[in-house]
Amino acid sequence: MYAIIKTGGKQYRVEEGQIIKIEKLDVEEGSNVEFSEVMMVSTDDGLTVGTPVVEGAKVTGKVIDHGKNKKIIVFKYKAKKRYRKKTGHRQPYTRVLVEKIDA
Repeated sequence: MYAIIKTGGKQYRVEEGQIIKIEKLDVEEGSNVEFSEVMMVSTDDGLTVGTPVVEGAKVTGKVIDHGKNKKIIVFKYKAKKRYRKKTGHRQPYTRVLVEKIDA
């Protein structure tokens, strides 16, 4: 059984017991979180696709921790103009343990 959820402007394929890294959520570590934007659910009975979301479906999980991803380098350069600019960025994330998929 799996589901496709939407959070933080991205879509994720999740299964029960899976740990996912998503865009940072504004919740405490150890608290429960509920995703109500379920785009698709696959069960033993078959596949249910929403238009755009599946009515009555939700995914619950538990926040494990917060952190930052590895730094990415942003390098801007214009040839023959002596223009170089180097910056970096670390995107914050939240790790969530998917506990239950209700369809």
